Amino acid sequence: MPRYALKVEYHGAPFAGWQRQSGQPSVQGAIEAALARLEPGAHTIAAAGRTDAGVHATGQVAHADLAKDWDPFRLSEALNFHLKPAPVAILACAQVADDWHARFSAVERRYLFRLVQRRAPMTHEKGLVWRVQNPLDLEAMRAGAQHLIGHHDFTTFRSSICQAASPVKTLDEITITEVERADGREFHFRLRARSFLHNQVRSIVGTLERVGAGSWEPDQVRTALEARDRAACGPVCPPQGLYLTGVGYPQDPFSG
Repeated sequence: MPRYALKVEYHGAPFAGWQRQSGQPSVQGAIEAALARLEPGAHTIAAAGRTDAGVHATGQVAHADLAKDWDPFRLSEALNFHLKPAPVAILACAQVADDWHARFSAVERRYLFRLVQRRAPMTHEKGLVWRVQNPLDLEAMRAGAQHLIGHHDFTTFRSSICQAASPVKTLDEITITEVERADGREFHFRLRARSFLHNQVRSIVGTLERVGAGSWEPDQVRTALEARDRAACGPVCPPQGLYLTGVGYPQDPFSG
């Protein structure tokens, strides 16, 4: 059976998350249903990461095994037709080796979190960003973030229901930048690692927001990390501003 890699974009608001769940809409379920329209029968696809309810993606990667030898472009076009009107799109498709795996072949995941500081509620971007009202200190957040880069035990920043075998991860990058906008201030948190723990990104961003607001000193992030205690974490921020923006592989399957 030929195996195909799919680069997927989606708006997470209508879904209970990536993973198929009984009685609830999921991104995985939507794509599998579209595949069943092309090749009748049950389909099971695998993704590079299982995003939570409300989390978005601009560069999720999944793979599917099909009976027919599809032209990748025609497959992506057919899937996009059958995915309507769900807010899910196949951005690219490529045939890959039988042993290629969207999750286990990946060597890097990249996330973006969008935080907007403004007084008024969001209208056009509701569900796409996290809005806060209090002023934020960009340099303080950057100083706090430096304590998290590298190889650490991230128990503090790990969900209590995380199923990862170990809390030890290497966080390769956290960059925080301000994006100009007329109605307030927008901050972009970009995180890069081989893999992440459940709720790790949201726990980190929620903690750094407290640093930016002046409720925490930057050095308290290091103290929280070293505590290896979930109770030492700052608030976990909501999912609406989180995007899975890319997945890295030893060789990009979509570059051909």
